[in-house]
Amino acid sequence: MPRPRRCRRIFFKPNITYFKPAGLRIVDLEEVVLTVDEIEALRLKDFLDLEQEEAAKKMNVSQPTFHRIVSSARKKIADAIINGKALRIEGGNYIFGKKSI
Repeated sequence: MPRPRRCRRIFFKPNITYFKPAGLRIVDLEEVVLTVDEIEALRLKDFLDLEQEEAAKKMNVSQPTFHRIVSSARKKIADAIINGKALRIEGGNYIFGKKSI
């Protein structure tokens, strides 16, 4: 039996949760689902330009786990852009942090 997942701490919930290629109907698109914790990892690493170790501490995960989260998110985004898929942001195992960054 696998270990239970630790809740990842996030400090940002996106207001926009769906992106799609222009000119295509939603019903004709495949979707890629990004979790809220993956968006938070991207925000910390790529948008705020934090080091992985610092970002991992903020999310309450280890550095290797943070790296896996970021890598997974980047792969999903690349798949959506390259293959013309819709991108939905939802779910994940997280708690909303108590202090703002």
